[in-house]
Amino acid sequence: MTMRAFVLTGYGGPEAAQLRDIPRPRPARGDVLVRVHAAGLNPVDYKTREGKLRVIKRYPLPIVMGNEMAGVVEECGEGVTSFVPGDRVFARMPKEAMGGFAEYAVVPEGFLAKIPASIDFNAAAGVPLAGLTALQALRDELHVTQGNRIFIPGGAGGVGTFAIQVAKWLGAEVTTTASPRGRALVEQLGADVVIDYTTQRFEEELRDMDGVLDLLGGETLMKSFGVVKPGGKVVSIAGMPEPETARKDLGRGAVLATLFWFISYRLRAEARKHHVSYRYLFMHPSGSELTELAGLIADDTVRPVIDRVFPFQDIAKAFAYLEAGHAKGKVVVQMTSS
Repeated sequence: MTMRAFVLTGYGGPEAAQLRDIPRPRPARGDVLVRVHAAGLNPVDYKTREGKLRVIKRYPLPIVMGNEMAGVVEECGEGVTSFVPGDRVFARMPKEAMGGFAEYAVVPEGFLAKIPASIDFNAAAGVPLAGLTALQALRDELHVTQGNRIFIPGGAGGVGTFAIQVAKWLGAEVTTTASPRGRALVEQLGADVVIDYTTQRFEEELRDMDGVLDLLGGETLMKSFGVVKPGGKVVSIAGMPEPETARKDLGRGAVLATLFWFISYRLRAEARKHHVSYRYLFMHPSGSELTELAGLIADDTVRPVIDRVFPFQDIAKAFAYLEAGHAKGKVVVQMTSS
């Protein structure tokens, strides 16, 4: 049996990935075969296609792309006990395999969680990567607690919309940046202070923040060190990886840690100048943490924000829209078989 999938055949621009018919996978022991109904797009997808992450993971090509998806359990491999055919599930796909942009995907049991009854497949497909990133960055890295003042630049984007809500759930006072077009959205999500980046400079408005979750990198990240109080922390998903990234997030040794030491030197020096710490986070898949997020969605503490849904056959257009950088919330593709 075959299925339709979006396959990476080389590294480069949009032409490096195409829709193809390929054999349908089978679940091994401990794996679950999911009939995919929708899949979320993320910046990591086009960065992978462009080859920007090859130093971290060099995939055997061709390979099916896609880092998150939602669907229905089709078949369970030997030893699977938590799911049965017919369950509605979502997952952050394994980093070493991807596979979400396809009509069927194989996922390790431990990466899956059941979708809350209150949301559909399209909304669920936009949760895993961004939601887990926000949870792990804010709770596990920044250790956000009641009363903390947290700055989240770029709050209207895919991760930002989750980060604002998760930070508020953890008890923080949240400041973010947005355009006039995005202000209403971030305020609805709970942002306490919104800085209009088209007319204001956040580095002139903010002082003594307890922490920053940087979603933008570049000059925004460099300027963020100056708004954090001494002893605070800046966690980024858009800057340069540092040595702890290699050891803690990627399970790699001294060679990659040394490389990351060099490429992150300027950022770490800027952090030291302001007496704060810097951490780059590669989030990890977790079915148990995704179940936590499902609970927050079920009780209306967190809601997924979906900007646009494209049919699977238009996934190239979905990528172009995402790469244009104007999405408010997540971009999702819906499989034609849904």
